[in-house]
Formats: sequence, C-alpha cells, structure tokens
Amino acid sequence: MSEAKFTARNLSRRTWVCLAWLLTIALLGWVNAGCAGLQAEIQGSTEPSPSPTIHDSSIDEIPPTPTTRVTLAPDAWKSMPIIPEVSETAREIYQRGFMSGNNPHAFSNVGDCQNVPSMFMAVFDDPGEFSLGDEYDYLQGTIDWFGGSFSRESQAVRRGYNAASILSPFWANPDECNSGETPLECEYRINKPIIAIISLETWWEKEPESYEEYLREIIEVTIDHGVVPILTTKADNLEGDHSINIAIVKLAQEHDIPLWNFWKAVQPLPAHGLMDDGFHLTFAGNYYDDPERMQAAWPWRNLTALQALDAVWTSISAPRQQP
Repeated sequence: MSEAKFTARNLSRRTWVCLAWLLTIALLGWVNAGCAGLQAEIQGSTEPSPSPTIHDSSIDEIPPTPTTRVTLAPDAWKSMPIIPEVSETAREIYQRGFMSGNNPHAFSNVGDCQNVPSMFMAVFDDPGEFSLGDEYDYLQGTIDWFGGSFSRESQAVRRGYNAASILSPFWANPDECNSGETPLECEYRINKPIIAIISLETWWEKEPESYEEYLREIIEVTIDHGVVPILTTKADNLEGDHSINIAIVKLAQEHDIPLWNFWKAVQPLPAHGLMDDGFHLTFAGNYYDDPERMQAAWPWRNLTALQALDAVWTSISAPRQQP
C-alpha cells in the first residue's frame, strides 16, 4: 500500500470524526481528567535471568498472508485464552520485519489513556517498582530483552486517542513526525519495533462497524511494516453489548494474529476490576506476589501484558520446526 493511497483514503470521513471527537471533549470535559493516571507508591525488586536469543533463518521474503472474514458465536470470545496463541502467520510477519531491519529488542504500544507509560508497563524499566515473585520470575528474561521499550513514549499513544485519530496526520506530533505522517506510521518509522501491543478502549461513535473499519486499517499498516500486532480486549462494556470486543476478536482471527484477552483476566476480580464509572481500572502497585494487591485490575493489566509479550516473542523468535 503506497503512502499516498493510505493517507488519502477516507480522508473526509476521518476529518469529520476528528472534529466530532474534539466537540465531544469540549462538551463532556472528562477525557483528560478521567484518563489521568492514578499514582501510588510501588516498591519491589527482581533478579535478572538470561535473555532470549534471536534465531535468524535464511529464507526468501514471505508474501503477506491473505485474510479471511470470519463469523463468531456471540460469546465465543469470552472463553478464549488470556495469553495469546501464536500462529505461523505471526512468525512470518516477524521474519519479514526482521529482514527489513526492525529492531528485535523494541516493541511499541498503540492506544489511548490506558496505555500511557506512567500506568502501563513502564515499571518494568525500573527494578525497584515491581516484584515478580517466584511464580512469574520466568518473565525477567523478557524484561531484560526489551529494556527501554517499557517506559518509552510512543508516538501512537496519547490520552484521548481512538482508532480514527491514530490514523490521522492531524494528530501526529509535529516535533517528531514528518508532514502528512500519521501517529501510527510515525511510531513505526522512529522505533522500528518487532511487536506492537494495540489496545484501544475509547470509541465515541455508536457504530461498532466504524471501530472495526479503523482497527482493520491499523492492523494492515502494522503488518505492512513487518510488525507483529497483539490485539487486546478491553475490560469495560460501556457500549452494552460487548460489540467492541467482538470486533477485536473477529479481526484477530481474520488476520491470524495474537490476541491478549484482558477482559477474561479481570473477570474474577471484585467488580470485574472496574471502578464505579464502569470504565477505569482499579489500582494497586505491581507486587505480583501480594494477594491483596492482586485483587485490583492494574497489576493484572501489566502482568498479563508482559506475559503476552513474552509468549509472542518466545514463539516468533524460536527456531522453525522442520517438517
């Protein structure tokens, strides 16, 4: 897909969405306040363990895998595993990206207020701010391998972002991004990640079909850059019928890419890990060996995100099995 074609497609529709988004913020006035990170004192320590190794293979460039439209039973997604199952398609995307120069030590976050580093995963770049405990000590190798990515400010993450704004040059950071470049394209050009965690909870329009349209384009741009997408379900159900999560799972299956089912991770928690507003996650520090703190949603969000990253990286970088 050429850049000119990409930036021109649906331009009038995106412009309308951006204007509607601005108007909504002006009228409601709660996006930045509501997404402001809760702060708490967190402490802990970990011991490093050996890092994964890259397993390169001398293969010719692999053509993109065509997608297949799928139809899911309404509640099928609820029983899908929390941690992604990694397909051969994901491994092929990784190989294309690795051969084109993507950094195997880098991943990117793509999303809204629940992905800003102050709340999401940045603790893993500060050994004094989390505790894996014995049960999750195996994750230290992945923390070491991707060191620096956890606390990095992504050009494709901002409070108030949604699936449409990430695809609009209007919202790109003019200090970092090229003229006409979208936040998503800008992030991939600067960071050259091997994996992208895509988590988009916020959607102002009522039609889930529009969300699905934009998320599909985000996925396609990601794959075009040789970046393995990890799609993420959300904890809330503000739309009332789980249509956003259904769309996310549908697209993960269509593209045969990893799905991190965060919704399932918070179901056993009090109030399913949600605050009284039904959107924001309950907070505690990232002490994964503390049962009391593990009654809140944010420790589980960071922990299962790290587990998803570990599962995908371990699988895509492993040696290919000979038939």
